[in-house]
Amino acid sequence: MLYDISPSLTTGMPVWPGDTPLQFHPHWVLEGDCPVNVARLTLSPHSGAHADAPYHYLANGMPIGAVALLPYLGVCRVVHCLAHGPQISLAVLQAGLADTGPLPPRILLRTYERFPHERWDADFPGIDPAAIDWLASQGVLLIGVDTASLDPSHSKSLAAHHAVARHGMAILENLVLDTVAPGDYELIALPLKLMHSDASPVRAILRDLPVCASNDMCSPA
Repeated sequence: MLYDISPSLTTGMPVWPGDTPLQFHPHWVLEGDCPVNVARLTLSPHSGAHADAPYHYLANGMPIGAVALLPYLGVCRVVHCLAHGPQISLAVLQAGLADTGPLPPRILLRTYERFPHERWDADFPGIDPAAIDWLASQGVLLIGVDTASLDPSHSKSLAAHHAVARHGMAILENLVLDTVAPGDYELIALPLKLMHSDASPVRAILRDLPVCASNDMCSPA
């Protein structure tokens, strides 16, 4: 089964205050002597589900087109952290992971009962950098969230982003996990090869993991 965990990209969708709103304009129109429709699209690379590049928060960081693709493809675990308070602490994270076994290389955190498709939410929780340090110590390569950022909307230090940078991890943001049960899946969320960009939209999906005849999981890392 496939789970589409990407919000729809539409005109009028909420964006980070001050960021570029999505605009869609016809450039060529299929009529008369023109045989095709071709649009002109204006948007922030942080529109919808997206991958942050190190260049987003580090002056000398890599752009998204230069990052390794491995973190964005493979086994992940969806963790529900719905009773989180203003921050996803290490204790909240570990409670959500209790008795779930060794961690796969990718962790996706659900914090919303319902993703805010129609409005900008300035009160989303940030991630405690200590939780990111612990995930890295467990071999996690990517952390994904259903919020607009790993850090609170008012943050200027971006402590969670910089914790990710210390460990060379990857980031996905604005995922829609409303209907996804806790557990392990295959994540497919490849960024575009934008060689000068600080982020890239992704079409993020989850797929149920195959089960071998022996009932052992057989899936990519």
